[in-house]
Amino acid sequence: MPDLPGYLLVALILVLTVLSAFFSGSETAMIGLNRYRLRHLVKEKHQGARKANRLLRRPDRLLGVILLGNNLVNFMAASIATVIGIRLFGDAGVVLAPILMTIYFLIFAEVAPKTIAAQAPESIAFRSVYILEPMLRFLYPGVWLINSIANTLVRPFLPKSQGSNEGNLTAEELRTVVNEGVGLPSQGQNMLLGVLDLEKVTVNDIMVPRSEIVGIDIDDDIGDTINVLANSQHTRLPVYKENINNIIGVLHLRRVARHLPRQTSTEPMTKADLMQLTDEPYYVPEATPLHTQLINFKKEKKRIALVVDEYGDIQGIVTLEDILEEIVGEFTTDFAASVAEISPQDDGSFLIDGMAVLRDINRVLSWDLPTNGPKTLNGLVLEYLEAIPENNLCLRIDDYLIETLQIKDNVIKNLKVRKSTPGNSPERLNKQP
Repeated sequence: MPDLPGYLLVALILVLTVLSAFFSGSETAMIGLNRYRLRHLVKEKHQGARKANRLLRRPDRLLGVILLGNNLVNFMAASIATVIGIRLFGDAGVVLAPILMTIYFLIFAEVAPKTIAAQAPESIAFRSVYILEPMLRFLYPGVWLINSIANTLVRPFLPKSQGSNEGNLTAEELRTVVNEGVGLPSQGQNMLLGVLDLEKVTVNDIMVPRSEIVGIDIDDDIGDTINVLANSQHTRLPVYKENINNIIGVLHLRRVARHLPRQTSTEPMTKADLMQLTDEPYYVPEATPLHTQLINFKKEKKRIALVVDEYGDIQGIVTLEDILEEIVGEFTTDFAASVAEISPQDDGSFLIDGMAVLRDINRVLSWDLPTNGPKTLNGLVLEYLEAIPENNLCLRIDDYLIETLQIKDNVIKNLKVRKSTPGNSPERLNKQP
């Protein structure tokens, strides 16, 4: 080598620089591959992805062959640079050559190729594997020896294996991925987030409360019952005796429709006929998570469930449609929905029914009223006051200014709510009726 012309030595350094850049860039590209996209491309039978996936199954061998080639190239370049340095600067070249080569290789063989590889890992990795895979076969004895020694040294410092769950995304990590929304329309993104949020919401959060349950009292006159059936906007109604806690069954209006023509014949429909059309009631605890209840609905072949508390008292009703709306948003319309619980005012405030559900208010108005306690606006105010107010009053809860407008039967019927900024109104101000 000392006898080679200078231009050949420089050419060799340039060739070794390219090789070093290849090893540095391929290392960054292979390690930077998105494993989930890689699995998708493997299923799509992408040849480069298949080879990359095989190499990544044993990352120690992959790193072994890359580092072996990279260090071999770098040391050869350093040796040649030393020869050139001695020719040009004499003994001082022994000191100058490593310094200059370090700067040169850092720029052109490390930082630049790794930066490019980090920006386009797939493009570089899927081309590099066609060189790395044959190299691994050819240099396997040396790679195996190096890895065996290295693995023996590092084994005491490695964490214990996580088994089959290693590398899997947690629910929160998956939520972060969906929130990034890469390649997803906003509607699809919201639906995926809705599915992930099912485990955080219970049937108690979305149920129709007991006070709003529409049902049939079997003790009522059959004519009154027929009128209820004819005017109902629900397809399934609970049938009870005396009070809602004494549920007898659930009636599907489609079944009743086939019998309604008998009302004009000589044999009108009776309560006994009505009872034969009912199904057994299906009860669920109020703390059941929505994702569990969705599975239970499928398993039990049910679409409606009665929600009970720890004492067995009816608290409300939850339906399959209610859970699906948590995923896809509101998609049903009925007569009751035309009665607005939230009415905007000219001053920027809203008139809200006291029994309006907090989660619905937050969804419609993009607010963040606290939902970790009471479920309705009336319940939120009563919990904050710790008493039932005798007169109308004004108060602040977080950033929301609330004024009670009507109090009746120990319930705040109507309220006026406005979102404001903290510090510009009193926390509580009694208002004379």
